Amino acid sequence: MFDLFQTLGERPSARAAVVADFDCPVGTRRFHGGIGSLDLLRGLRNSRQKRRPLSVAVHLPSRLRLATCSTLASDCRCGEIDGYLQRLTYELGLVGCHLGNGRRVEQLCLTGGTPVIAHLQRLMGDLRKRFDFCEYDSGDHSIEVDLHHTDWSTMGLIRDQGFTHVSIGVPDIGLDSDLSVDCYQNPAPIHSLIDAARTFGFRSINIDLGYGHAWQTPASFALKLSTLIELEPDRLQVFDYACAPYRYRSKNAGTAGAFCSQADKDAMRRICCEQLIGAGYHYIGLGQFVRADDDLAVAQEHGRLHRNCQGFTRHGCCDHVGFGLSAITQIEHLYVQNTDDLHQYCQQLDAGQLPVRRGWRCEAQDQIRANVTEQLSCDLELDIPAIEARYGLVFREHFAPIWPLLETLHDKGLIEMSSRFIGILPAGRLSVDAICNLFDPDLFDATPRPFEKLNPA
Repeated sequence: MFDLFQTLGERPSARAAVVADFDCPVGTRRFHGGIGSLDLLRGLRNSRQKRRPLSVAVHLPSRLRLATCSTLASDCRCGEIDGYLQRLTYELGLVGCHLGNGRRVEQLCLTGGTPVIAHLQRLMGDLRKRFDFCEYDSGDHSIEVDLHHTDWSTMGLIRDQGFTHVSIGVPDIGLDSDLSVDCYQNPAPIHSLIDAARTFGFRSINIDLGYGHAWQTPASFALKLSTLIELEPDRLQVFDYACAPYRYRSKNAGTAGAFCSQADKDAMRRICCEQLIGAGYHYIGLGQFVRADDDLAVAQEHGRLHRNCQGFTRHGCCDHVGFGLSAITQIEHLYVQNTDDLHQYCQQLDAGQLPVRRGWRCEAQDQIRANVTEQLSCDLELDIPAIEARYGLVFREHFAPIWPLLETLHDKGLIEMSSRFIGILPAGRLSVDAICNLFDPDLFDATPRPFEKLNPA
């Protein structure tokens, strides 16, 4: 394997910069406070007029999601989660009155971890009052569950609520403790949940797997990964703890010594690629590995794979609407993000205001880059004349600064290139994210996403 950034002549900031937010594939580094509630309202009304189908995401904050009366009275936080759900219901109403009732929802994502079933039933009841959800075969309804707070019966109750995809988080014990060793090697609880998901008819099972903490070693990571592969999940989402999804960020993530050495991280990435590819998984980008018969792999094979705020999806024509803390809404070229402060979120909704914090409007040049990178990442090829006709430009002139880099990749056998198309070759599949990021200077200067700089020799 070799380093793509070394092949291209790595910029000094490429490893040092910290990417702001990997929950959203577009990143949030361009988001600013100049986008507010009025922008969101205009976007919602535009969506209502055009009647596009919806992708809906609902976020339950991690510190509230596990509230349950089975805890000691002094620890019970049911009041907090009830209060949050009340505000969430109010937000659904505020947004829903502008979207219109009965809008078709093709994709639903419930993020944050396993909710108490009573709360889940209440939330899904509120959602069904507002939206028309697709059936099992045509819709993708996913939920994130916490390994230590989900059992066989819970999986059945979740399936009864209409969820078709489940994502199981497998953090290290040390993530929330003072243990200095990596050590969630026991596959039995994960195996039990996977068996339950298959028994109850979930269409796909994803495993979230992080690497890079100080207590991890390449050997312990390889052992953990091999035990997970034996369980045959449909997907694995692998991420670096240094730029982890929001739900896995430790309050101590920035402290010295929290992460392992760069050499160990590189070794873990290499191990991950070798083991997963060797086991028959395909890498489609953004840290996502899938089996060949998974919905996402099939969609890519047939040219129907897309990307939105939740990552790769089969539903590319949807407007994306987010509810809850830090949720992101994407309607055409407008991105809007809610506040991530619980007190502020509640305060704004109590005042009858949408809890918007910041956002970004994708301008003409950004739209060109976004279209190019989506086509390359999802289809693994780019129709250059179609881009030129759509945007009225000469492709080689528009992307002149990176043309020599593309020629280098062509010479190395990572891409195939002519005046009419660019295609990512099998040797370049593990580097698909970095290749796409070449078309966006801000992303090329940022820390590479997992796996994008690796490639078989």
